[in-house]
Amino acid sequence: MEIVKSGSTIQSLQIGMSIIDLLASQRNPLRFSDIQESTEITKSNLYKYLNTLTQLELLYRDKTTGMYSLGSKLIQYGMAAIGNEDVTSRITPYLQEISHHTSCTVLFSVWTYDGPITAKIWNSNQNLNIGAQLGTRLPPSSSSGKVFTVFQDSSITADWIEKDNNVSAAFHRGTKEYQAIQKYKIAFAKEPLVPSVSSMSIPIFNYNAELLGAITAVGFTESIPDHYEDPLSQYLRKSFLEISNIFGYSEE
Repeated sequence: MEIVKSGSTIQSLQIGMSIIDLLASQRNPLRFSDIQESTEITKSNLYKYLNTLTQLELLYRDKTTGMYSLGSKLIQYGMAAIGNEDVTSRITPYLQEISHHTSCTVLFSVWTYDGPITAKIWNSNQNLNIGAQLGTRLPPSSSSGKVFTVFQDSSITADWIEKDNNVSAAFHRGTKEYQAIQKYKIAFAKEPLVPSVSSMSIPIFNYNAELLGAITAVGFTESIPDHYEDPLSQYLRKSFLEISNIFGYSEE
């Protein structure tokens, strides 16, 4: 690791960023010893850097393995930096349209190392926001969580699902609900996080039918349907195709 000393720069910040650069260049999480060997930072200082970066959510430390990977905060920064070319910006007009049509708070969530997080929120009624906050990690029992459970690679989602104590053991590949989500591309969840608040979600696919994220409409339970035949559900299913098509997806 080469750090250029200068009176106009902060060396400790350079060192911290070099740790992030190292993890960004790796496909797999790293052990403390791996990071120490690559950076040659003293063990006592490296502990301080890693603890600080983890507290800031720039890094994530797996409590089971002790290994480090990039944190969810970097996803938020990346989405803000990419601008009009990123997925979130291209989807935002549709979030506005869906929110206006459904009178719901609408979320766009993406996958991270420990499950999906809310990356964008839109609410046509600024005085009433019953959805999650940016960066909120969503559980498997939520409608967006169900979308990721069904359409994300199971080898990626296994640990996330296992860690969630509230996920129903009855929801798995062989159940009717799982198969219905797979077929109709829409998921429902009745009051998964907050009493009287329910949600419904659709996946967004790219040209390889890979999951880019999930769009979720969140509202009071009485206004959220729980079956795919409902007109509001049909509207969201139509939106799924329309939005996925802009990323090259086709059902044919």
